[in-house]
This record gives sequence, structure tokens and C-alpha cells, in this order.
Amino acid sequence: MIPSDIAFLALVIAFVLAVYGLATGAYGSWLLANSENRLYNKLRGNLLVRSSQHAVFANAFLVTLASGFLFWALFTHDFRIAYVAQTSSRDMSPSYLFTSFWGGQAGSLLFWAWMLTIFSAIAVWHARKNYPELAPYVGSVLLGIEVFFLLLLSFVSNPFERLAVEAVDGQGLNPLLMDPGMRFHPPFLLTGYMSFSIPFAYAIAALLTGRLGKEWLLAIRRWMLIGWLIQGIGLLIGAWWAYHVLGWGGYWGWDPVENVALMPWLTATAFIHSTMVQERRGMLKVWNLGLVVLTFILAIFGTFIVRSGVISSVHAFALSSLGPFFFTFLGIATIFSLGLIFFRLPKLKTEGRFDSLLSKEASFLMNNLLILGITFATFWGTIFPLISEVVRGAKVSVGPPFFKQVNGPLFLLLILLIGFGTLLAWRRSSGHKFIRNLALPAVSGIIVGSLLFLLGVRKFPALLSFSAIVFVFVATCIEFYKAAAARSRNTSEPFAIALVNIVRRNRRRYGGYIVHLAMLLLAVGITASSFYQYESTRTLQKGQSMSVDGYTITSNGLYVIQRPSVQVIYADLSLRHGQDYLGNIRPEKRIYKNWEDQPVTGIAIKTVFPNLDDVYVLISDIDQNGNATIRVFINPMVSLIWWGGVLFVIGTLICAWPQARRSVVRQRSTATEALVNRVGANVQA
Repeated sequence: MIPSDIAFLALVIAFVLAVYGLATGAYGSWLLANSENRLYNKLRGNLLVRSSQHAVFANAFLVTLASGFLFWALFTHDFRIAYVAQTSSRDMSPSYLFTSFWGGQAGSLLFWAWMLTIFSAIAVWHARKNYPELAPYVGSVLLGIEVFFLLLLSFVSNPFERLAVEAVDGQGLNPLLMDPGMRFHPPFLLTGYMSFSIPFAYAIAALLTGRLGKEWLLAIRRWMLIGWLIQGIGLLIGAWWAYHVLGWGGYWGWDPVENVALMPWLTATAFIHSTMVQERRGMLKVWNLGLVVLTFILAIFGTFIVRSGVISSVHAFALSSLGPFFFTFLGIATIFSLGLIFFRLPKLKTEGRFDSLLSKEASFLMNNLLILGITFATFWGTIFPLISEVVRGAKVSVGPPFFKQVNGPLFLLLILLIGFGTLLAWRRSSGHKFIRNLALPAVSGIIVGSLLFLLGVRKFPALLSFSAIVFVFVATCIEFYKAAAARSRNTSEPFAIALVNIVRRNRRRYGGYIVHLAMLLLAVGITASSFYQYESTRTLQKGQSMSVDGYTITSNGLYVIQRPSVQVIYADLSLRHGQDYLGNIRPEKRIYKNWEDQPVTGIAIKTVFPNLDDVYVLISDIDQNGNATIRVFINPMVSLIWWGGVLFVIGTLICAWPQARRSVVRQRSTATEALVNRVGANVQA
């Protein structure tokens, strides 16, 4: 028996164990719920549940074993396996052989299932220790998801399928995937999709048991944050990859696969905000359960769209037989989840009510409505071509203009709402105090907008966006300053130490503010690059120059480098800004062996300081005389998007990091502690 047979057998056994664990877990949970005082049923239920949980742990081992065998097959060039022959070749470097694992459909599904089994084992182990009443149901739901993916891997899309005749060499990885970004973008995105399974399992467990208080919220908050962070990182790396590889001058094109990756991240964002309302006021219970279910459904929908081949995208796989399986699973999961929510409606009555529109809970609800509006618009624009094809027999494309016109204003309102929400108190804010707190941020936004207008920024949407960003930035900084100043004044700590301590003592609140600052950096980069991008294209002979927005590019000739697996054609270009020489840049065309009909554009990007312009240069064509057609974009402030991404990761980690355990009995100054807490909590009622 060769290693690939062992790996396939491991997947089949894992599938059988998942079915077994789902059945025993469900029956054992039912016995425990209905055991009353019958000791025999309780003991039998416990044994069945424990056996089901052991199936979860065993599957983590088995799928890890199968994944290890696929890595081994790729690195040893085992071209008896069809997947290895399709996604790798002998002349590929080890780093790209590693990437080949998720470079094809079957491998990416195996990676999804692998991460699912690992996360499931961790989640069940954690739930067994901390939430024993929910743990049996959490394990059963996760096993149900495993059944689906292991069914696909075992019988529909087998990554260990063998060729009738062993290939001498493989085709190699798609050239578009031979980039550092592809080492990280797919695994982060696939893990992000998968990680939303854990909150979903807890939500279903809460619905099945009727334990619908705050326990399930506490259980999933950190899981949702982890999934949100992983998915967010995947989106950012994907934007970076598109910017550096695809050659259309941007980082986000509202491509269908980009859209379906964004949607579950948006609904998870809505949940992270609205869950605070339920924790504090006992409100939005049905809403929050619906958001968890919707996030999971959208994650599966995203996986379905990429792997079914029903849409055309540079990111999507070819048409396959997986579509009906995913569609069926989506239908079952949706109907089952909604049925449970309707069944438990009597237990989901709200405990509080909205006291005022000038309150933090009202701002969170508005935040959720705007986010869901963006999600729906994105969903509709993504599936409309499919609906059009079914109804009218022809696809009607929905391009970036639709998404920009619909989602642009909604994102702007969302930014403004971040600022207003920061200034509002829980329950009710005094109108007088709210206006007083609003004054400095609002005036700052107006002043900066006026200055930008005088400096030549005349595009009204951009002016609105920059003014809103300044408004939110000042409002957020005031919150940090007030809390740190109060602590510094009352504890005699230096201001910087006090600032660190308020973040450390209330990580969730101030980590959230740091994430808001990260979103502002992204908003600046997106606004500047969207409204003030310059573009020019020209064919240059050696010695000729072209000018774009104050930058001069001079051709020093076209050169060819021949390597064993790739031919590289590059243009040597000199870059100047005014009279300042900024160095040479070298855009490329790369032609890989086995992929001669798909040349890859190697883009040269030079970030110019201090104005933060990206000079983005590529070769769009080469004529018969050996002259290159050079396409140049000047993209202002795109680098702020990547720095905003770094800050987003830092802020989210602060939010998710567990609070240090504190002694029940502490020495404290009651008056001082009360004052610091009051300011830190921003009580303005």
C-alpha cells in the first residue's frame, strides 16, 4: 500500500468516524436531556457523548495524517497522484511546492477540512472544561460539518486520486499563484471561512439546549473575534496580492470571489458590535443568533461560489460537480437553523428596551443596519448575473461602478456613525453634553475639510470622506486622552504609563478603539487612491520618456533573462520626480514553462516619501520591434492601507487577549477607583 492509499483510507475512516460521532453525540445528548432521574440513561448518555468527543479528536489526527501525506507527495514529486501532477513540477522551489497544497480545488478542500478538525478538537476540549452543558451539542454540530467536507473529499473530490500512468513531470502551479502572497492569502481565507463554524456550533447548541442567556455569548465572543481577525488578514493579504500581481492598478475590484469573502467578515463585524448590547441590556437576542447563523451560511456560500464554477473570476476554480453538494448543504443548514430560532422565540424575549436614540445601543443598531445594507448590496450585485442568466438567458455583468455608487455612501455613513457612537453613553445621553462632546471633533472635521478645499481637493465625496475621518479620529483620541488623563491625575502615573494601563485594564473597549483607528487609516488610503489615481500608457523606445502627474519615466532598454523554468523580460526604467532622481524600477513579463499562453505581469512599485505616492509600473505589451508599452499608475497613500492592516491586527489581538486574573480582595482607593472607572466607561448621561 503506497502512502496515497493510506492517506485516502485515513479520510474514509475520518468520514465514518464523523458519521458515528454525529449519531452517538446526538443520541447521547438526547438521553442526557431526557434522563430525569434515571441513572442508567444518564450514564449511557455520558458514555455516548464521550465517545462522540473522542471521534472529534481522532478525526483531527486522521485528517492531519492525510494532509501530511499530501505534503510528502508534493515534496517528493509523486506524480502517480493526479493532484500533484496538476499543481506542481520538479523545477518548482520548496516554498511554491508548499503553496501547491491549496493551489487546486481538492487540496483547498482538504485544507478547509484539516483546519476544521483541528479547531473542532480545540473547541470541544475547551467546551468540555468550561461549558459542559453545551459541549455535547457543540461537538455534534461540528461533526455534522465534518461529515459534509469529508464526504466530498472521500467520494467527490479526492486529492489522492491516482493517474492510470505516472506522469514524468507535473504541469506546475498556476503562474498567478506563484507569488509570496499566495503562501498566506488562501490559508488565511480558508481558515477564516472555517473558523466561523465554531460560533455557529455554539449558537446551535444554545438553541438546542434552551440555554439562551449570556453563557453562549461569553463562550463564542473570543471565537468570533479570532475568526474575524483571520478572515480580515486573509482579505488584506488578498488585496495586497491583487495589487502586486494582477496588474490593473488597484487592490480591490469588487470581483465576485472578493465579495463573497467580504460578506461573512461584515456580518461578523455586526455581531461583534451588537453582542455588547445583549450583554449589557439583554436586547437583540434573536438578532445576534441570526447574525451568527448568517455569518456561517455566508462562509459556506463563499466556499461554494469559488468551488462550484458558477461564476467567472480570476480567483475561482473551473466548473465542477461540487455545486449541488454545497447547495444542498446550504439549504439544510439554513432551514435547520431558522427552524430552531423560530422554535425558541418564546425564550428569546428582550429584557430591555431602547431608552433614547441618543444612546450607544441605538448607535450599535444603526451600525448593524448599515453593515447589513452593505452586505445585501454586495450579495445582490454578486448573484445578479446568475439570476439574470436563469430568468433572461443571458448574464448581465455588475461591475465596480454599481458597488461604489451603492456601498460608497453606506461606508461613509458607517464611518460617521463610529464617531457618534464613541461620544454616546449607554441607555441615554444628555443632549447638552452630547453636543458639547461633539463640538471639537465636528469643528476639526470642518476645518480640515475647508483646508483641503483651499489646497485643491475639489471632489465633494473625497472632501466628505476626509472630513468624516478627521471627525472620528479626534473623537477617538479624546476618549483615550480623557481616560488616561484622569488616571494619570489620580494615580500620579506618567501620562504614557496611564495610557498603557487603561488599555490593559479594559482591553475590549480600547482595543476596539484601536481597530477603529485602523479602519480610519484604511479609509484614508482607499479614499485618496480611489479619487486621485492618475494613469498613462505609452510605448517607449530606448531613451524615450513619459510623464505622469509630475513623475518622469525614461526607458533604458528591454532585457531578457532565461532561467530553467521561466523566461523573464524586463524593462529598465529610470524614475524622477521633478529634478529628483528616485532610482531605477524594473517591471517584468514572466513566461513559465507549461504556461506559455499565460504570461505573468511582474509589477514594479515604488513608494515615494513623504507624499506616500505609489508609482505603479507594468509592461502591458511588447511590439515586434522589441519596444515595451509601459502603463503607469500614480496611486496616492495606498501604503496606509497596509499600515492600517497592521494596526487592525494589533487592536483585534488586544480585544481578544484574556484579561489577567485578579485577586478578589484588592487594596484600592475607593474614591479614586470609582472616578477612573467612571471616566474610562465614558458615562455621560
